[in-house]
Amino acid sequence: MERLKPTERHFFSLVHQAVYANPFSDRRDRVDLEIAGFFADADEDRGFQKTISQVRAHIGRLENENRADITRYGEADRKLLTNSFLFDLFHRFVERFDQLIVDQLQAGDRSLPVPFYGEAKDQLMAWGFNRHEALRYLAMCYQLRRAFFFIDKGLKGRSKSMRRLRESLWNNVFTHDMDLYHRFLWNRMEDFSTMLLGATGSGKGTAASAIGRSGFIPFDEKKGCFAESFTRSFIALNLSQYPESLIESELFGHRKGAFTGAVDDFEGVFDRCSPFGAIFLDEIGEVGEPIQIKLLQVIQERIFNRVGGHRSRPFRGRVIAATNLSEEQLLDGKAMRKDFFYRLCSDLIVVPSLAQRIGEDPGELDDLLQVVIQRIVGEPSEELTQWVKMQIRRAPGIEYAWPGNVRELEQCVRRILLKREYAPLSGQAPPDLAAELTTGLQHQSLDAKSLVGGYCFLLYQAHQTIEAVARITGLDRRTAKKHIENGRQRFLPEE
Repeated sequence: MERLKPTERHFFSLVHQAVYANPFSDRRDRVDLEIAGFFADADEDRGFQKTISQVRAHIGRLENENRADITRYGEADRKLLTNSFLFDLFHRFVERFDQLIVDQLQAGDRSLPVPFYGEAKDQLMAWGFNRHEALRYLAMCYQLRRAFFFIDKGLKGRSKSMRRLRESLWNNVFTHDMDLYHRFLWNRMEDFSTMLLGATGSGKGTAASAIGRSGFIPFDEKKGCFAESFTRSFIALNLSQYPESLIESELFGHRKGAFTGAVDDFEGVFDRCSPFGAIFLDEIGEVGEPIQIKLLQVIQERIFNRVGGHRSRPFRGRVIAATNLSEEQLLDGKAMRKDFFYRLCSDLIVVPSLAQRIGEDPGELDDLLQVVIQRIVGEPSEELTQWVKMQIRRAPGIEYAWPGNVRELEQCVRRILLKREYAPLSGQAPPDLAAELTTGLQHQSLDAKSLVGGYCFLLYQAHQTIEAVARITGLDRRTAKKHIENGRQRFLPEE
């Protein structure tokens, strides 16, 4: 039986730690630098590239000495070499994994062939892995790269809160311990539901998408591709856009004839969710108690019934929910049943506001402007980034609070590109709104939507909470919020 030399064992134990460490954590940075032989203040990018080359060099020496076979080592050394070989394989193919992800985004729901799978499988088998292990680890490498791709590219920012968010999202996909995930949980993550908290426009949907597109998808060797496209593995539903009477059908589907207008059978999101996927329920705080009870049953028992149906149907995906309500508001029992809240919170992740991010690090604004401008014009432009930032300095000012968060910043950039300036909406009802409503009544010129919306918006400006508007008007919270937004759009002119 082969044994690693003490110096080899020390080196590969560091690689082993790097494999198991969260790539967005400070711990991973420290391990990479130690592998590379740099001091703690070494340049991060050069340190990581040296990490990769050092691992390749050490494995190359084992291969030259005919010692690169995990089956010839005892359990402890075999574990160190397994992870070191996987580290090397991952970084050999990382650019091809990235290209596969980009191509798959363009192809949509048709799972693309993986042209390099044979090469990757053969390399793993040359290191002593059997065929089943090789295909499993290939799928794991693809999952790791997807998670990094969507978390890193979708959630930019250097602030402390954004670094913490990226680290939390990675842990949500792989747990805090990759060994724990690999041994016990890689095919059981559907039991871990997640609640995302954050203000409107802060990026909760992007965070949910990063989780939902990063689940484990097995490789189908007969077809030469993964079992399904990751584009099918994430289904988003904004619950606030549906009237209460239709939410149940959108969630669970319905049978033909279940209600007036149900002319065909319909699959809801729980039907359409794949076993490798996740459902994102945005604005979860807006649904009434009857729907909460049914969702609680689905999450606990993993079964549901279509509206008008009697046969229980299995649900095998994961649930991610989001709301702009605070944890305190959710726990007071008014917007959400406590048992439902606790069942949703296997993990609770807070998405920071843009004001918090910029307050922690003013450079965050530059990072986001670069991303937004590249998305709009199709290529990076430092010239445009600095010009847009200069216009923001003039108005609304560098200290502006960005109440609409990242979504408002995106519209700000577009407005500046169009008009050279950005004047934020005041967010306040015009002082003559009450008079305008009265005049409309006298002249019989207001439709019902404008009348109710205007009144609810007026109440909201006076009392500052949706709950107060709901109490005064006798409406439920969800309906009150809808009318407030209608009133805002109808009576608040763009400045």
